Amino acid sequence: MTSFGDDPYLAVRRAFDAPWPGPRGPRIHLRHGEMTATIYPADGCRLASLTAFGFELLRQWQPGRWAFQYGCFPMIPWVGRMRSGILHFDGKKFQLPVNKPPHAMHGMACFKPWNIIETTPEAAEFEFALADPWPWQGTVRQRFELQDNALLVTLTVASSENTFPAAAGWHPWFRKWIGNGQADASVSPGPEAEALQVSFSADWQEEPGTDELPTGRHIMPRPGPWDDCFGFQDTMNASLVWLGKVSLEMVSSAASMVVYDKQPDAACVEPLSGPPDCVNTAPRLVSPTDPLVVATRWVLSR
Repeated sequence: MTSFGDDPYLAVRRAFDAPWPGPRGPRIHLRHGEMTATIYPADGCRLASLTAFGFELLRQWQPGRWAFQYGCFPMIPWVGRMRSGILHFDGKKFQLPVNKPPHAMHGMACFKPWNIIETTPEAAEFEFALADPWPWQGTVRQRFELQDNALLVTLTVASSENTFPAAAGWHPWFRKWIGNGQADASVSPGPEAEALQVSFSADWQEEPGTDELPTGRHIMPRPGPWDDCFGFQDTMNASLVWLGKVSLEMVSSAASMVVYDKQPDAACVEPLSGPPDCVNTAPRLVSPTDPLVVATRWVLSR
């Protein structure tokens, strides 16, 4: 584990495994029916807790966990890994912080606190100013809204002045076992029949390269376990089921999804506007009149 003094925001720019203090600062708590959501804007504007019908669905922070190992955090203005931390645009090269050599990992959400724009009992909106080390000025807004048995989350990446490439998405850590309704920090593994089941019907899989990035080729989806990116012709969709307890139907306007289920206690199902390094390989341009907007809706049922 790497240490860079007392500033965790600076430390995580330099090393993905730097010490991270976890949830801190203002705590925004939303409630609607049998659902609750807790967001910490100073913690990467992370959804730190999501409960439905008394069950905590997200992996919780514990001392020693890194910034990218719990809850559900946004990835902006790039998603996953950016090759060598180099952004190519308009014939120029821009160097971003390489925090997991040889790549820049998971964007800038944990580079500083987010500002609170609006809160109500059932919704909240936050803003992040894009600045150094990002080469252009802009803003990111993230909005959470609890609806009838559903959570709607929206990310908007906007430019203040120039046109630039961007990507956006989310990195949720879902518990593989959710216990019997306790909201404690950890749940011991249970029977395999009660473990989280993830299913989806992707149109293709991004062929994985030897450098933890897609090669650019599309292949037929392979069976898990996964640390892979998948693509959809229309909208991304996936089902997460904890048998006999809770089901979560995830849909998104995003066209890509990373699934990572190789850790013993949690799995990630990530709606993304494009595959890792898409800011270079398939850039979505953002201008003052054309922001990037990505939304995901999680419908929960018993």
